[in-house]
Amino acid sequence: MANDRLRTALLQRGVTPAELADAAGVDPKTVERWISGRIPYRRHRYLVATHLQADETYLWPDALAPSEVADASESEILTVYPHRWAVPRDAWGHLFGSAQKEIGVLVYSGLFLAEDTGLHALLARKAAEGVSVRFLLGDPDSSHVDTRGQDEGIDAAMAAKIRNVIVLYRLLRETEGVQFRLHSTVLYNSIYRADDELLVNPHVYGAAASQAPVMHLRRVAGGGMVRTYLDSFERVWSRARPLD
Repeated sequence: MANDRLRTALLQRGVTPAELADAAGVDPKTVERWISGRIPYRRHRYLVATHLQADETYLWPDALAPSEVADASESEILTVYPHRWAVPRDAWGHLFGSAQKEIGVLVYSGLFLAEDTGLHALLARKAAEGVSVRFLLGDPDSSHVDTRGQDEGIDAAMAAKIRNVIVLYRLLRETEGVQFRLHSTVLYNSIYRADDELLVNPHVYGAAASQAPVMHLRRVAGGGMVRTYLDSFERVWSRARPLD
């Protein structure tokens, strides 16, 4: 059976079979066999997935046994902090400073980041270097923001925090390469992304985000955990509206 996922990924990225063959160090006929359905060796799967910026398990869902996917996903967990406030202060700067292509922040308010002017300068510098910087903030008029405020016991203060954050980011919002959008989704996790490395802050009913755990994740070939969060970020982004 032909591998339509691989063929589609090639078309979406504008990569020819010959170019992919060169990147993977194989003959172009070998790439044609992969498109026809043959599963490459693992090292070739990794090279192809990296070149196409796609997930190996997406391109070849039957290549790895479920136990192998589970083991790889477990390896994506670097550290688990019991609370967000327990994350070392410089960890946020190290995370965003390491980005070469993409920085993403998905929160309701993320006030602790907005109050860090040093981080503003870092993000502006990364944007000047060509890194895409995207912020997703909760829509302060959204019913989900109102519900989250009630869940945390701060009621309308949640929406007020978001409006405060919008003001604090006023200079960064005018920076070329930095985009802000407002989302109206139920937010189960706050996500802080630098390329394929994440800090994920799950939300806990009745507790502020600062009291909830944080997982430090880094993508591993064959793993699926990081990809799940990255896909979630993109779905929220696609439905959010630009912040005026």
